[in-house]
Amino acid sequence: MHRCLELAGHGSGYVSPNPMVGAVLVHSGRIIGEGYHRQYGQAHAEVNCIDSVPETDQKLIGESTLYVSLEPCAHFGKTPPCADLIIRHKIPKCVVGCRDPFKEVDGKGIEKLQMAGVHVEAGVLEKECKDLNKRFFTFHTQHRPYIILKWAQTYDGFIAASLNPQDGGIFEDSDDKKNVRKRLLISNEYSNRLVHKWRSEEASIIVGTNTALLDDPELTTRLWTGKSPVRIVLDMKLRLPSSLKMFNDTVQTIVFNSIKQEEKANLLYYQLNKNENVVHQIADALYKLNIQSVLVEGGAKLLQSFIDENLWDEARVINNTQLTLKDRQIQNGLHAPLLQNFVKENEVTLMNDRIEIFKPGKK
Repeated sequence: MHRCLELAGHGSGYVSPNPMVGAVLVHSGRIIGEGYHRQYGQAHAEVNCIDSVPETDQKLIGESTLYVSLEPCAHFGKTPPCADLIIRHKIPKCVVGCRDPFKEVDGKGIEKLQMAGVHVEAGVLEKECKDLNKRFFTFHTQHRPYIILKWAQTYDGFIAASLNPQDGGIFEDSDDKKNVRKRLLISNEYSNRLVHKWRSEEASIIVGTNTALLDDPELTTRLWTGKSPVRIVLDMKLRLPSSLKMFNDTVQTIVFNSIKQEEKANLLYYQLNKNENVVHQIADALYKLNIQSVLVEGGAKLLQSFIDENLWDEARVINNTQLTLKDRQIQNGLHAPLLQNFVKENEVTLMNDRIEIFKPGKK
């Protein structure tokens, strides 16, 4: 099962909205076939595993045990049911990591195998198997995307230089277009590359109006090999000019706003109700759009809004241990978001950057 998980991870960034799945076929302690789900819409792990068995070992398939990290599907989707494939090859035993929460499967695959006489053992490395597909499980059990918060901050706790010393910067509802901010580069080049890797692993990425307007980010995976996520911006008053990089038509882009609902080539204007909680509306909209995960990259107000609503699953904070605003002779700064009710799960260091991973504490 450990090998199944290792194989499944190779599908990261390529199989969403499907889960990552690995499969291993074993005969008398020897692996005779293995495979994983490589690309959304293409063959599942079980198919690739069985197809990988060399001709000299194919006679052993009906005497082998199939290990698979997620319950085999029992419905017709983009591909035929994998449970039928296992039954057709007369595989006598199937070891399953965890059940599939998708309503079209959810125990039906295991039941189908058992009804056909296949011995099924389920729950092997269950926690690890669920954690691998935490985005998929969150989406189908909580009916919202898996939400990751990310920001970089100085040693003294700031994420940007202030635009306006009186209020600490302009926010979503400001119409002041005269303020100009010089972008404060906080994380180092290695951390920046890691962030692009993170982007390649998620279905979407979102920023607020000011981050888009003042930093003009492209929100792609330029520094890493992998698919760029769907780009999202919260622009309730539609203030942003079409000249911004995120509107360059290279990646599907969504604009959450309170004015119009409209779809163009690679660009969707999705209307929200300005009188209702915005972040909950965003989560609901992404669920309806079948987007299973979102990386919230800023700004401070948008990040804090998710924190205040306790609507997050993971926070990744990059701390520059050598940079303070005083070092840059900046008098005022925009304070980093303030996490509440959290536990620290991990910490790594990349040169002068300390990267901390947090999860929500118990409710």
